[in-house]
Amino acid sequence: MRHRMRAMILTAFLGVYGAASAQQANPLDVIPDKMPFATPYGAPISLARAQAAIAAATAEAEKRDWALNVAVVDSGANLVAFVRMDGALLGSIAISQHKARAAVKFRRPTKVFEENIQKNDYKYQLTLDDVIASRGGIPLIEDGKLIGAIGCSGGAGSQDEAACMVGAATINK
Repeated sequence: MRHRMRAMILTAFLGVYGAASAQQANPLDVIPDKMPFATPYGAPISLARAQAAIAAATAEAEKRDWALNVAVVDSGANLVAFVRMDGALLGSIAISQHKARAAVKFRRPTKVFEENIQKNDYKYQLTLDDVIASRGGIPLIEDGKLIGAIGCSGGAGSQDEAACMVGAATINK
């Protein structure tokens, strides 16, 4: 009798669980009509343009009294220019470059990864090589082509992103 009762409870539980899980569609199963983040790669950003983007980002950071590290990579994710502002966190040197590389490699702002992991529970993204789930990496797009990316680090994520947006605005019109 006990075994029969346990079997009935287990069957009822599995039936309810199966029905509940069938009703909740997995958003990862949705097949988009077009490729997301499909901006084509273009010619690499020049040193002069990279330096101008960094100058704009650091000017914004100085105006707000933030000490940041700012990196610009080209369309192949190679470092073109880097600045460490006086007093900027040493650990953020590599992070600023990582944010820029991730933004260009994945053709999207790094804020997308942050939001996907924190808000959408897309933990699988943490398993992808070179992902960084912290805002402050922004692609640089000229004439519809990805020419590089800028990454800022050293402050709160919102500070990094705000300075990077100013730097990116020198290219992204």
